[in-house]
Amino acid sequence: MDLTPLEHVAATVGTQLLVGVCTGNWWIGGLLGCCWFIAREHTQAEYRWIEKFGQGMRANMPGWGGFDPRAWTWASVLDWAAPVLACAALGLFLA
Repeated sequence: MDLTPLEHVAATVGTQLLVGVCTGNWWIGGLLGCCWFIAREHTQAEYRWIEKFGQGMRANMPGWGGFDPRAWTWASVLDWAAPVLACAALGLFLA
């Protein structure tokens, strides 16, 4: 069982709570954590695209390669979607 979505939720919500307590702005901390994991998963999708379709060379990847649905897995989508949903729910609850 892959627990990385739960780990990402814990890290993102922890960031949201820390920034929220320190500044009073619950959305900025959530946005910071969510952007981190969205960017991380997008970068991993680019590397998967390069491996599958770019003959292992970054120069072969087009600008849209990281957005190609063929480079994404359900696990990678959950790795960014779970933190986004958790932070949105917490932000709505606390705001």
